[in-house]
Amino acid sequence: MRSIMFKNGVLYALDSSRLPHREVWLKLRNANQVASAIREMRIRGAPLIGVAAAYGLALEALKYRGKDANRLREIVLKTSEYLKSVRPTGRNLSWAIDRCLKAIEKEGAVDGIKKRLLEEAEKIANEDVETNLKIAKNGLEIIMDGDKILTHCNTGGLGTVEYGTALGIIRVAWEKGRRIFVIATETRPLLQGARLTAWELKKYGIPFKLICDSMAGYVMSMGMVNKVLVGADRILSTGHVANKIGTLTLAILAKHYGIPFYVAAPFSTFDFTTKPQEIPIEERSPEEVTHFAGRLVTVKDVEVINPAFDITPPELISGIITEKGVIRPPYSENIPKFINKS
Repeated sequence: MRSIMFKNGVLYALDSSRLPHREVWLKLRNANQVASAIREMRIRGAPLIGVAAAYGLALEALKYRGKDANRLREIVLKTSEYLKSVRPTGRNLSWAIDRCLKAIEKEGAVDGIKKRLLEEAEKIANEDVETNLKIAKNGLEIIMDGDKILTHCNTGGLGTVEYGTALGIIRVAWEKGRRIFVIATETRPLLQGARLTAWELKKYGIPFKLICDSMAGYVMSMGMVNKVLVGADRILSTGHVANKIGTLTLAILAKHYGIPFYVAAPFSTFDFTTKPQEIPIEERSPEEVTHFAGRLVTVKDVEVINPAFDITPPELISGIITEKGVIRPPYSENIPKFINKS
């Protein structure tokens, strides 16, 4: 089942914030509603955010009732900048928006702009499914029978259009008959692992256990993990990976215990111009840390640090699994070789 779909002028998206207790579908009719859903983490996951933003741009264009193509272009450009600002760390969002803008460069009529934006959004969504399946197929190279895999955050069908990246690899490996076991981190502060990854693993029938984030060192030290597999929100040409906060800690622990650490992501997540120190790290609301299930769990007026992402350096990463194959170190040399690979 797809987590997002466009039908009769409405964008339907599965509300991740309601899971695992309720399956609720959002009905989004304009870019502001799409942006709010992304900002509030009701739509989340780097690939899915990109797809949703592309549809958001199309929805805003479809609302326009005038006949001035230049005016519509102004609206589309303004909307694109707004959508890009909603969650700045993930690369897929700006990638999808830029791709949509490029698609309408030669369109001179209002109807043409509307049609091309919707077609491009649909194309990005369909390609996401195909890309994820290719990532999963390539990821089978690193998954062995009997593996005990630790994964962080949610990288499955709830963070993409359908299959997923890191969790997509795990799902396909299980479907291919590989006897694997998964350790899923809770992923504080919003519990994407406990709420979403656990929901997906249970749905697929994959054996797993859930742990608190702070238990990762223990399970590694006890031999309960022999592989770590995570997703990514932005990957630089140097091999630096921006991903959900806590990823860097897991990579350091994995290095200490000699456990291979893999990243899975499509090439739409790659950023070939930004330097590591230039990656924008989103700082989210303090209430995500101070409150649990809507209830204050600390002292009032406490100061909070709440970055949504951290950056893992390339020396801690064993391989990056993409739709074009598994990229190995040295990344500065090998990533460029994969860019134009068929």
